[in-house]
Amino acid sequence: MPKHVGFIALCLTMIVSGCSASNHVQEKRTAIKLQQIPDQQRLQDAFKSSEGTMVIIDAHSEKRIIYNDSLASEQRPPCSTFKIWNSLIGLELSLVTSADESFYLWDGKKRFLDAWNKDLTFKEAFQSSCVPAFQQLATKIGPERMQEWLNKIHYGNRDISSGIDVFWLPEKDRKTILISPIEQALQVKKLINGKLPFSEKSKSVLKDVMQVKEGKNGVLYGKTGSGMNEEGVFTLGWFVGYVESGGNVFTFACLTQGENANGLRARKIVTEIFTNQGLL
Repeated sequence: MPKHVGFIALCLTMIVSGCSASNHVQEKRTAIKLQQIPDQQRLQDAFKSSEGTMVIIDAHSEKRIIYNDSLASEQRPPCSTFKIWNSLIGLELSLVTSADESFYLWDGKKRFLDAWNKDLTFKEAFQSSCVPAFQQLATKIGPERMQEWLNKIHYGNRDISSGIDVFWLPEKDRKTILISPIEQALQVKKLINGKLPFSEKSKSVLKDVMQVKEGKNGVLYGKTGSGMNEEGVFTLGWFVGYVESGGNVFTFACLTQGENANGLRARKIVTEIFTNQGLL
């Protein structure tokens, strides 16, 4: 057999084998995705007696699962989950440039969380959910630029009329911006897939500060949010973000409501669900 014929035959064999292997990997990955999204019963078990909802979306397909559909579509104040978008807008405007830069200079006023009563880097302020730090950031962004960005990314009902430094924070007689759990999860999916006008640099810094937990099977990124009633009792809890595991990405929004509902409770539910599914 001429040498060039033998070489062509070898190349064809490699191409066919490579395609077959690629198809096998894709089929395996798809099977993993379908298996790793939890069913309704597992979601219900994780919530136990808590009232709430959870939306999980495969970032690279249209597959999703929703626990408690009606609640998933109801718009609520985002509370501190809005720090995700406040941060991205601040990064785009160069009001913040890195995770470890000095971000918040404590004014000496004692607040109810000790973690807020000191100077903080951007990462520290985000992870301790320091409200006054992000109120300052929103004020620097200003109402005109904030409204422009919220219109651009189609965030919730886009209503910031209650004030530039409070519009995401629920309080009696305050008309806050509103967004539903399904909208939250879809918004993060758009961010992951590059469908929103944020730079790779901004998204990289956000990813750094959003990391919550690294497990043996994956990494969890998210932001909690908590809301109180008029008596100062927590009655609303959010955890919004995404999990990366084995080349897959799932975005999510979890909301709990009722007495003693808060962001930490929502985060615990999400962590339990993804750990049990082998994603963390």
